[in-house]
Parts: sequence; structure tokens; C-alpha cells
Amino acid sequence: MNLSKEIADIIMKMLDDGDSTAEIRRNDLAAQIGCVPSQINYVISSRFTPEHGYIVESQRGGGGYIRISRVHYDPSTLKMHLINSVGEQISEKSCRANVLNLYNNGLLSREQARLIVTATSDANYKGLPEEIRDIFRAQLFKQLLLTTMN
Repeated sequence: MNLSKEIADIIMKMLDDGDSTAEIRRNDLAAQIGCVPSQINYVISSRFTPEHGYIVESQRGGGGYIRISRVHYDPSTLKMHLINSVGEQISEKSCRANVLNLYNNGLLSREQARLIVTATSDANYKGLPEEIRDIFRAQLFKQLLLTTMN
């Protein structure tokens, strides 16, 4: 099994066993798995992001920890939070991750998710200068999310 997947699976099990929150001591988990602590950081920063529906808090020092929480919002609040957090620009990859998260949490239908992913794909922006593609995508993504709200 891939080391990153193994680390992610352990953290997911901790989230599933508790109250949607996992508290980790990075060095302890690294020693348990047999990896360097920076590998734990990599997994957390790449797989447990706000786009994937998680909040990560950390406390440094001797009694330090990393706390990962699953975010639970009602559909309209989550969509508005996402719309407000997108900012002025968004990459295709980040947009796709947000759409997948919304779909996996039942906040977008399959058809809505496919439509948004298709509309925000780089393939649609070939005629636009690269420096404005992410700006245009962010504006379109926000408008598409607004149309999905009840």
C-alpha cells in the first residue's frame, strides 16, 4: 500500500471513530507508521484541506498536536461559504476538488457537478490569455453555484 494512502486511511479511521475530529501527535503517528514526520504534514496539507471539507488546526510545542475536523454545514451555508472563499481566481484543479466535495456530500446532483466541471474546464478557455483564465473561471464558478441554491 502507498504510504500516503496508509497515513490518510489512519486519519480517516480516527475521524470515523470519533466525533468527526481527530487529534494527532505528528511524531507519534510517524513513529507508529515508520515514516518521517514531514510525510504526515504532506498528507494533511494535500488531502485534508478546506476544499475536501476539513479544517486543520495545529498547536506547536511539547504538548503540540494537529486537530483535523470534518466540516458540517447545511447546504446553503456551505455553498455561500465556498462562494465567499473562492476569491478573485481559482485553478481548474481547485475548482474540480470543490465540486467533487460538494457532490460527495450530496450538495450537488451528478448532473450539476458534471455541468460545473465541464463549464470550468481549461478546455473552454483556450482563446483567453492564461493570466485571466482563473479569474474568469472563479466568476463563472460562483455564478453556477448560486444557481444551484434553493
